[in-house]
Amino acid sequence: MGNNRMEAGRGRGKAVVNPGQGGAKRPFYMLLAAILVGGIAILSYMATRPTLVGQVDTTIKPIPNQGHSIGSDSAPMEVVEFGDFECPACGSFSTLTEPDVRARLVLTGKIRFRFMDLPLSGHGNTWPAHMAAWCAGEQGKFWEMHDALYQSQDRWNTEATRRPEKYMSELARQVGVGMEQYAQCMSTEKYRPQVKANMEEATRFGVGQTPTFIMGSRRYPGVMPYDEFKARVDSVIAETSAAKGTKKAK
Repeated sequence: MGNNRMEAGRGRGKAVVNPGQGGAKRPFYMLLAAILVGGIAILSYMATRPTLVGQVDTTIKPIPNQGHSIGSDSAPMEVVEFGDFECPACGSFSTLTEPDVRARLVLTGKIRFRFMDLPLSGHGNTWPAHMAAWCAGEQGKFWEMHDALYQSQDRWNTEATRRPEKYMSELARQVGVGMEQYAQCMSTEKYRPQVKANMEEATRFGVGQTPTFIMGSRRYPGVMPYDEFKARVDSVIAETSAAKGTKKAK
């Protein structure tokens, strides 16, 4: 009898599951599992998909001598970057890949490197940054300001402040810019037409994101590590040399 009472107590403590309820939930769990599997597949594809490369129209005239370049005029090729100073991906390239590019490709005379402005509308503080770089460039300090802006991007970007100019003035002072001339240049936005001209070149070349690199007649969007960057430089130089050899043979 005592055993019956214990069993009865256990019975009252147990949750009673209606078989119909489990059947109703099964389609929901199956749908949830399908969504999760599909999401994982999409993420896996995005992580492993190759970088999209567009062929630049070779009938278009070369990029004019605007923007800012570094390296020898006699280098076998010029690499052009269309960049935005507030773009996180551009900042990543500038701080992680570009130092090797300059040391191992630019300073050795293999390439000349040119930066072309492409301030994107979604970045609220990018225009002052581009103006600051040009105003520093007026005093021969463009690349110093370029590097300082990217290295301190988290201090002056839209998420950090609504008044980026004070940070940029401090950066200008740190890189050795004459502040009176710099302030005058910034207040008049002297180089806005130059930046707009660079943006027009980006449109002409079909550039839709930053950073994008133009190497020869090829367009490479997105950040790339140094080894990939160099491999593409080598490939374009080889293609160009082969094309020149073919023309001479004819």
